[in-house]
Amino acid sequence: MQYACDHVHLRSRDAVKAGAFYVETFGATEVERVGADPVQRMVLDLGGLTVFIEQAPSETAPATQTPCLGIEHIGLRVADIDAAMAELAGRGVTVRMPITERGQGVRIAFVEGPDGALIEILERRAAA
Repeated sequence: MQYACDHVHLRSRDAVKAGAFYVETFGATEVERVGADPVQRMVLDLGGLTVFIEQAPSETAPATQTPCLGIEHIGLRVADIDAAMAELAGRGVTVRMPITERGQGVRIAFVEGPDGALIEILERRAAA
């Protein structure tokens, strides 16, 4: 049996606003809006990853604190983490962890997305 990644599914108090964050901040492309008034689901293409953002009912529990068990974050790779983090800070995106070295040629940082979603920004450089 072969498995392939199909999508990541997020829930949001405002799916349209959350979708706009990923489009404006990370260059995602809006693929589809399912349902109307309010939109039931936003479908995005985020660097080749399909992201579903579901409109959550008001009684939906908020995101848990991290670190946590289960799916904890989305990781987005960039060529220049310093430039990426400067751009994100300029947009007012909340930084949860500044740039940190994580082994040979790997640098990471974490930012916060809509509804407390944790997003890792990482840079992988070839070993010298």
